[in-house]
Amino acid sequence: MTDTLTHGLEITEAAKAELRRHIESADVSDLEPGDKLRLRVEIKVGGCAGFQYLPFVLTPELREDDMIKDFDGVEVVVDSMTAPFITGATFDFVDTFQKRAFEIDNPNSQGSCACGSSFN
Repeated sequence: MTDTLTHGLEITEAAKAELRRHIESADVSDLEPGDKLRLRVEIKVGGCAGFQYLPFVLTPELREDDMIKDFDGVEVVVDSMTAPFITGATFDFVDTFQKRAFEIDNPNSQGSCACGSSFN
């Protein structure tokens, strides 16, 4: 893994602020010195439409094939399998009366299943 490899996912200011809030309030007492939390965005094959996002997690873990992009101190990690599928996508945080959640607007997706848990 090298931090010179980056990916094409972008994040909104709202997502960056909410991620920063989560990172700053997280219990990091079990982290090794020098480790820090990063958002991992990962896609796997599955679901009824072909692909699905794994739950978004904050993790200090870095894998050999990871690509990192720094957004003013908020790092987003994507593995090499996921990177081509999220290039040009935008990670956002939505906070409305009906919903408070992280979402991805992915122009590479050609559709989703009826339940909305996977895409193609």
